[in-house]
Parts: sequence; C-alpha cells; structure tokens
Amino acid sequence: MAESKSLRVAYGEALVAAGKTNDKIVVLDADLSNATMTGIFRKEFPDRFFNFGIAEANMVCAATGFAHSGLIPFVSTFALFGAGRAYEQIRNSVAYVNANVKFGLTHSGLSVGEDGGSHQSIEDIALMRVLPNMTIFVPCDPFEMEKAVMAAIAIDGPVFLRVARPVGDYFTKADDPFVPGKANIMKDGKDVAIFSMGLMIPEALKAAQALEEEGISAAVVNFHTVKPFDAECAVRMAAQCGAVVTAEEHSVIGGLGAATAEALMGKVNAKFDMVGIQDKFGKSGAPGLLFEEYGLTAKNIADKCRAMVK
Repeated sequence: MAESKSLRVAYGEALVAAGKTNDKIVVLDADLSNATMTGIFRKEFPDRFFNFGIAEANMVCAATGFAHSGLIPFVSTFALFGAGRAYEQIRNSVAYVNANVKFGLTHSGLSVGEDGGSHQSIEDIALMRVLPNMTIFVPCDPFEMEKAVMAAIAIDGPVFLRVARPVGDYFTKADDPFVPGKANIMKDGKDVAIFSMGLMIPEALKAAQALEEEGISAAVVNFHTVKPFDAECAVRMAAQCGAVVTAEEHSVIGGLGAATAEALMGKVNAKFDMVGIQDKFGKSGAPGLLFEEYGLTAKNIADKCRAMVK
C-alpha cells in the first residue's frame, strides 16, 4: 500500500508529470499556489505558470484566451472562490462556448475545517453540475486524482476537478480503471447499495464492512464522475439491491444524491436515502468533528442502510 498523501499534493504532482510530456499545459492560480499545490508546477515550469492575484474572474477569462490559443489551462484556487466568485465567467466565457479550460479547485467541502463556513464550499458540485458541457470529477484518493488530471487533459471541453485538502490513504489501485462517466464497483452486494465519492468513500467502505459483519450484504459504488452520471450503473445496482444510500461531502441538494434520484426516478422500484449536508452552511471546527456534526460518518451510513433493509 502506498503512503498517505494529500489529494492537493497529488494534483500538483500530476500537473508536473503531465507538463513534462505536454508543453501545451499552463497553470493559472489566484495567489494561493502554496495551498493549492500548483506551486509544484510553478517551480518546474515557471514560464508556464501565471499568478493572477486575488482576481478570480480575470483569471478565468484569461484561461479562456489561453484555450482559444490552443493551450490547455488549469485554473486553480479554493473551490469557494473558483466555483462561487467566478461563476459568471465560468458560465459565459467557458461553458457557454465549450472552451477547453480545466478547473482544479481545492479546499472543497467541510474538510477545510477551522476556516469555517465562509470558506467551506458545500455547493460547488451543484453549481458546476447545472452547466452544460461541464464534466465533474470527484477523486477519492491520490491514484484517482492523478488519473482525473490525465482524463481531464484528454477531454476537449471544461472539466471541474474537486480537490480535497486532507491527507488521505489509498483506496484504489494504480491499475484500476478510471473512465469518465463510468462508476467503479468497489464492493459487490445484494441487500443495499452505497453510492459515494471523494472523501466519503472510506466511510462507505467502513459502513459496508460493519453491515457485512451483521449479515447485511452491502455494495459500494464509487461515482468518481458526477457528470456525466453513470445512470446505467445506478439503475442496475438499485435493481440488484432494492435499496440505495448515497454518501457525499456536499449538500444533498444538487450533488450525488440528487443525481442518483434523478437517474432512478421512474426506472426502478428501490428504497432510497441520502447522507450529506442537509441544507445547512458549514461551521468552524476540526474536520473529524465536523464530519460527526453533519452525519458524514460510517455509522450514519450504516444506520440508514439498516433502516431500509429491515
């Protein structure tokens, strides 16, 4: 098993690896390169790195210009500032014209911790998901982050990579497939299916293990791509298990739970519940305590699974 690594470090390292073989890759940041870890790319390729300061909207528009010039720009800042402050520019300058701009937005969700609700982006997936032409990746570990960067480069159009802050373990293998729009079944089961992504994957796996010890067979499905959503897999697993619980470090409005509900409605008769942030803002606190406060835990996932199976 590889050593633990922050997903933002994996993101920065993947940019460097890609930059060594593709001189069209440029990186833009908004005075946060030491936090987003694009500073790793800046050190290796100073002539292909651009710091726009605290001017996110300007950065996105400049990235569109780079894209129209045949380059592959990666725009990085905190998820709240990127998906929120620069939303109009992402909508009209990038998504509207299907510009080839990639957004590596870091410090997403509650895991920002003590920075508090003002910096915790719990609606970024919903904002990006509603935009036509936008692809959304939510990697769960460093291996998936590296693969997501490479997959984003291969896509001709805008891509949002949700980059978590914490140091995390590896839950996938280097040779596991990462196909945009195709979910990965990490554990099969027949009684209940747990659909998850990102930092909630380890909680989903722990919940499945606890349920298994009680005689409840729980599948775990990794939806690393939220858009395009793998509706075929969602419907198949819901029909196979008869019950689905989604688990995400994001608002239940507009995220993985909403995407799943939209896919299943009218297609399959299955019980359904969601674990996520229930229409609330975040608050300041250590990430582990916040996950407990908002119910983003293996225990809560397992409890919802038990309730439906019974």
